[in-house]
Amino acid sequence: MLDAVDTVATGTFRAPHRGRLIRRSLDVAASASGLLLLSPVFAVLAAAVKLSSSGPIFHRAKRVGRDGRHFTMYKFRSMRLGEGGSPLTRADDPRITGTGRLLRRTKLDELPQLINVLKGDMSLVGPRPESPRYVALYDDEQRRILSARPGITSPASLLYGPREEQMAGHDWEQVYVETIMPAKLRVDLDYIDRRSVASDWGVILSTITSLARSNRA
Repeated sequence: MLDAVDTVATGTFRAPHRGRLIRRSLDVAASASGLLLLSPVFAVLAAAVKLSSSGPIFHRAKRVGRDGRHFTMYKFRSMRLGEGGSPLTRADDPRITGTGRLLRRTKLDELPQLINVLKGDMSLVGPRPESPRYVALYDDEQRRILSARPGITSPASLLYGPREEQMAGHDWEQVYVETIMPAKLRVDLDYIDRRSVASDWGVILSTITSLARSNRA
């Protein structure tokens, strides 16, 4: 049946097939249009990244997607190469370049994830994809998040804002693992249990509004 609900190995339920089909169609249309219309912006940002420091234009991050599949997530590179360290980034992280700080503040570093959306690794709306290092720490309830395709934005992203701004002090990684990550997972789990195509568009509009306000500040 078209509206049959699939049970997944992660222990939760996926949206009805019709909703998933509509959501994927919108993802493809929006990401393809965005990549085409924003191509001049991509060219300018690529030049800025290249001039800011030596290295590739894109940062390729290993992330865990739907059903636990690993994929490469693209961002405009905002950090210097060869610095090492944690996959988490703090607001005062010395690895971030001057151009990178601007890209992160405006969220323009996330634009290449439209490529991930077009490929099917990600969706416009969905829980933010996490590093395998931290997904390995999920309990059974938290692993239900892997039933959803990860997204560029999510309710938890809107509610908690950039995670690097919430991490300070020598125990910042412990704060993320024990406090920030579980809280954001609870918010996004609640959302995917009741989401709809209409609610996804509400999250997108709220994200655009939030970015506009923060960039005016």
